Amino acid sequence: MEDMESGDIERMRKLERMKALVKSRVLTKSAIERLGRLKMVKPEVAEQLELFIVQLYQQGQLKSMIDDAQLKEILEGISSKKDFNIIKR
Repeated sequence: MEDMESGDIERMRKLERMKALVKSRVLTKSAIERLGRLKMVKPEVAEQLELFIVQLYQQGQLKSMIDDAQLKEILEGISSKKDFNIIKR
């Protein structure tokens, strides 16, 4: 953190505030709980999921609250993008 400029720190704080605001507005209690558990096990995936939800919110693509089942679907979509095969020759 010592290498970060004050502008970078402020951007990070602003992003964290935005994520908290979006989570409180668009996620149900069960979805928030699932996201919290995911953060403990796979923080990098949880971060990616949070950013994806913020993007959906900012683009106005969320028409209703996201419940636990919908959060799982989004998570599966994000996870499936990472799947790849290594072919040895």
